[in-house]
Amino acid sequence: MARKGQQQTVKAARRPEVRLPGLSAWEGGGLEPDGDYDALEFADLDLTGQDAAGARFMDCAVRRCVLDEAGLAKARFLDSVLEGVRGVGTDLSEASLRDVELVDARLGGVRMHGGVLERVVVRGGKIDYLNLRGARLRDVVFEECVLVEPDFGGAVLERVEFRDCALRGVDFSGVRMVDVDLRAASVLEIVRGVEGLAGAVISPGQPFELAPALAGQLGVRVIA
Repeated sequence: MARKGQQQTVKAARRPEVRLPGLSAWEGGGLEPDGDYDALEFADLDLTGQDAAGARFMDCAVRRCVLDEAGLAKARFLDSVLEGVRGVGTDLSEASLRDVELVDARLGGVRMHGGVLERVVVRGGKIDYLNLRGARLRDVVFEECVLVEPDFGGAVLERVEFRDCALRGVDFSGVRMVDVDLRAASVLEIVRGVEGLAGAVISPGQPFELAPALAGQLGVRVIA
């Protein structure tokens, strides 16, 4: 807390408080577009290619499921936990996640452009080529995870924290940031959009990591 007469440099993200009720095991067949799923546990299932566009998952747990090419466009996850999920090409475009924990995921090529994330924690795991173009993130924490070539192009980030998170080859082109905390990122490698860092805070040592991106932005060549 700031002392009297001082101002906080960055507002902390509000974390989700997910308290799942007693869950029933999912015993249905395939998922359905616009389906309504309440207080269910999806565990150790192969959901490859299933279409659940526009579905609503509330008070649910999705554990150790395969999500290869799963269609979850415009789906809504509310007060839910996704743990140990894995997959390539999962479509979460324009999906909404509110009060969600995503834990130890192994995902690649996730399409989440135009999505809305509010009070979300992404903890552990690795996500390659995460597409968050045009998404809105508010009160989101990326913690102890690895993001390889994530694309935040044109996204809005408000109260977003990267804690012990490796950001490799990140694209911040056209991003608008408010109270974004990058100080605890274990790796901060920006390939595009370094100018999008206005509205973020970084640690005293991180400008050295950002030097190549800054030089490229300024058109400066670095020759040994």
